[in-house]
Amino acid sequence: MSERTGPWRRFLGLPNTDPRKAFGVTFLVALVCALVVSSASVLLKPLQDAHVERERQARLAAMVAALPAMRELMEEAGVDALETRLVVLETGDYETATNPAAFDPVAAARDPATSKELPPEADPAGLKRIATLAPVHLLERDGRLALVVLPVSGMGYQSLIRAYLALEPDLVTVAALTVVEQGETPGLGARIEEPDWQALWTGRRVADDAGRVLIRVVQTPAKAPYEVDGISGATRTGAGISNMLAFWLGAHGFGPFLDRLKREGG
Repeated sequence: MSERTGPWRRFLGLPNTDPRKAFGVTFLVALVCALVVSSASVLLKPLQDAHVERERQARLAAMVAALPAMRELMEEAGVDALETRLVVLETGDYETATNPAAFDPVAAARDPATSKELPPEADPAGLKRIATLAPVHLLERDGRLALVVLPVSGMGYQSLIRAYLALEPDLVTVAALTVVEQGETPGLGARIEEPDWQALWTGRRVADDAGRVLIRVVQTPAKAPYEVDGISGATRTGAGISNMLAFWLGAHGFGPFLDRLKREGG
């Protein structure tokens, strides 16, 4: 009586030249590789996210340190970092039930329970969904606001751009703009990370006396206090920056929060 063999033994017993064996081995190798890559991606994602967040915080700290007299203000106020608070975007009020250090705005924007969908006409930044809460970074001195830093994001030419917009106490004058994440075209749109271009933002005004948000990147030489010189060959990236700021300084972004601070005198 012949010994029975299982499918695996029969497969291994096929000649190496058999197309079925060649296909099977190729499929198994691809499957194992896919499992290894997927597992590594899942296991390493928390480390990657932590690394990205550390880099963002480092750039935020570097931006604050580079602002004229800001380090002195922080030393006089007895603080070595900005205070982070959460804001309810719809009302502009602070939200105190959630720990700002544990809040992940990216994850919150993906969760329908903690985010809202943006209609196309209210979404110049191309975000589609945003979290209902957002972090803000504040520096106060003697009970008065000395600096407010807003995290902003929006679609550029071919990537999501993330940046920090720092406003002076009048909440209209730009103290600094620092791009912390982008994937624009190297040598063109990617130049928005260059210090020389970011330095053009200091002293610009984001809105007029009536509160209309006017700040924008222009391709002709900037003349008005609301204009910033664009980068040659990167028109769509510049438009993305303009649309990003128009959204986050508007009614669906930090507009209600900034309005509340103005009413309260900072």
